[in-house]
Amino acid sequence: MPAPPSILVVDDQRANRELLEAQLASGGYEIRQAADGVEALESVEHAEPDLILLDIEMPRLNGIEVCRRLKRDPRRRLIPIVILTAQVDRETRLAGLAAGADDFLTKPFDGEEVLVRSRVLLRERALNQRLDNAEAVILALARAVEARDLYTVHHAERVGTYARAIGRALGFGESELDDLYKGGVLHDLGKIAVPDSILLKPKALTDEEWVAMKGHSAEGERIAAPLRSTSALLPTIRHHHERFDGRGYPDHLVGVAIPAHARIAALADAYDAMVSDRPYRRGLGIEEARKRMREGAGTQWDPTYAEIFLHLLDAGTLRSIESAGGGVPAV
Repeated sequence: MPAPPSILVVDDQRANRELLEAQLASGGYEIRQAADGVEALESVEHAEPDLILLDIEMPRLNGIEVCRRLKRDPRRRLIPIVILTAQVDRETRLAGLAAGADDFLTKPFDGEEVLVRSRVLLRERALNQRLDNAEAVILALARAVEARDLYTVHHAERVGTYARAIGRALGFGESELDDLYKGGVLHDLGKIAVPDSILLKPKALTDEEWVAMKGHSAEGERIAAPLRSTSALLPTIRHHHERFDGRGYPDHLVGVAIPAHARIAALADAYDAMVSDRPYRRGLGIEEARKRMREGAGTQWDPTYAEIFLHLLDAGTLRSIESAGGGVPAV
């Protein structure tokens, strides 16, 4: 039997915590308590709840700051948070919404309202978890593509990590950085449909085989498209082989018409491919790869993103990623 949904009640007043626990008792939930914001974060770190009922005014760390920290954390941002407050003024509500709160409950609490609001948010939480599980299957499938070829093991992970590093240098927020990473991991998902005789061929592909290989970007989009949780990743999956000059595939997009995340993934993918060994060739040295990326800026790749990538390469940022990602390129 599955465990009941868990609710974390956070309030510095014990009487309020006990009251909420009593009001939620008929729902069959597992109730945990925290007396302030610091205890709340520690409790979440120990075991992630399915819902948080969070007071605002508390010692050590107030509820608005707790909410803000959790919603900025990619691992925790989907936990629904209800702000508990005796204040119904516009300023308080705006502060809560800005911090990412999902709902508000006003003191004194109406027992039926507490149950109904909790039930609705827990239902949404369960839906999001199912979506996350489906996304996990797709990510596992993408890693299975890598496992077919010993030469590309860890390639997708490195592409995702390189892409995230570029996004961080551009000042992107955590949610967008997460999309860049996942898009990088999933970029070659469609290769699951490419026969081993083509994917693992130890010499150059024929024209017919090359057409089959190029179909992987559109095929990857087709596989991931039914999942709402991967919708933001579809442009990367489909367009990571477009070229800035329009000579890429599958849609021959030009310049900034290519989605930004795909332009970033294209750089990360190309660099890792250049410096990695493949069945038909040895990997290039760092200097040669750097030279080719400079030459291709403005034709194959977005020149602005290429400049940032080369700066990260020169600064040594990417070298640490290469080592952590399970492969060190040729020198």
